[in-house]
Amino acid sequence: MKKTLLCQATCILLSIGLSARCAEKEIPEGFTPIFNGKNLDGWYGNNPHTTAKAKDGETAAVIAAQQDEFKAHWTVEGDELVNDGHGPYATTAKEYGDIEFLIDYKTVAKADSGIYLRGNPQVQIWDYTKEGGKWGRGADKGSGGLFNNSSKSVAKNPLVLADKSFGQWNHFRIRQLGSRTSVWLNDKLVVDNAIMENYWDKNGTKPMVARGPIHLQTHGGEIRWRNIHLREISADEANQLLRGDDKADGFTSVFNGVDLSGWAGAADKYQVRDGAIVCKPGQGGVLHTSEKYDDFVVRLEFKLPTGGNNGLAIRYPGSGNAAYVGMCELQVLDNDAEKYSTLDSRQYHGSAYGMAAAARGYLRPTGQWNYQQVTVNGSTIKVELNGTVILDTDLAKITEYKSNAAHPGKNIKNGYFGFAGHQDPVMFRKISIRKLGK
Repeated sequence: MKKTLLCQATCILLSIGLSARCAEKEIPEGFTPIFNGKNLDGWYGNNPHTTAKAKDGETAAVIAAQQDEFKAHWTVEGDELVNDGHGPYATTAKEYGDIEFLIDYKTVAKADSGIYLRGNPQVQIWDYTKEGGKWGRGADKGSGGLFNNSSKSVAKNPLVLADKSFGQWNHFRIRQLGSRTSVWLNDKLVVDNAIMENYWDKNGTKPMVARGPIHLQTHGGEIRWRNIHLREISADEANQLLRGDDKADGFTSVFNGVDLSGWAGAADKYQVRDGAIVCKPGQGGVLHTSEKYDDFVVRLEFKLPTGGNNGLAIRYPGSGNAAYVGMCELQVLDNDAEKYSTLDSRQYHGSAYGMAAAARGYLRPTGQWNYQQVTVNGSTIKVELNGTVILDTDLAKITEYKSNAAHPGKNIKNGYFGFAGHQDPVMFRKISIRKLGK
């Protein structure tokens, strides 16, 4: 009898150990759990719609006032994070930039919830059935869309209906790179690398922030969450994912990574180092392609030294100051350098120099490679830095200039692409161009 009991106990212990090992295997490689399955450590309560109304200096107090309510409405049951449909949103104590995020949820009929990324609404969760009563708002399309995007956005609704029936667990995989969001619901792609618009900017002129928390929304119906895992994406991986496949996308490389073949202009002022074009220290001038372009898209990576300054010469005629005689010079600049703290807003990174200011706060730390894509189409120019559109303007409509200095070349129809060196060893690599058809 004792031997039998001992065997049973041993089997139970082995079973527990096996279950623990299996549970450990459930964490995907490279991911970290951000909910421990035991308590609310690492999370706090914050309804951003309430907090956004706080007066200057009162934000901390407004958040503090939400914590008792948060603990009253959020509980942990087994390995599940449970909300009864009320209270402030469960918010990560840590803020994130580029991420891959995994989470399971199970909710009830007539549910309406969502996941806020970087504090910005939202990846939508619906009751997709007619009985849910929200087909008029797009619930029939299913969950996973970027519901708070404007009506013009193709990502406002999901690409396909991927929800499971009520009572079943749904699984999200979400990737955020800059402002670009991809969402898979139950292994189906429902948002494909789309821009998540900034809900908090009613004018539509500022992109979403570069870093922020994740909020799990409460919206009147019980919702359960589990298997909450996150992986922070490195700059190099983000650059590769944002770029995609040049060949498949119709881009042609204009730099071989070895020498300056195919380039003209101030070639003696530049060198190739570690597979990148670099302006020689203390030298400058415009290095440009041997071919001229009308409308085009250019993809490239660049790395700034501390205090670095250079520029992209757009439709450069071949001689003269690229900022004035070409369509524009797109500034390449270490925005955080103290010596640049008092510049005109139209002189910072990504700006059409002296004409149109780019949004700031989206450069990677100095010394890291940044990915940038520039689209030149007619008189319009769009700059996307690390997945966030920081400039989208029509130069034909510009009438005010820095220092009232005219830009006679802004309406030029074609010209060379190049680099307007300003004596700093800014590095450029992986430079590809796709011509746009007329």
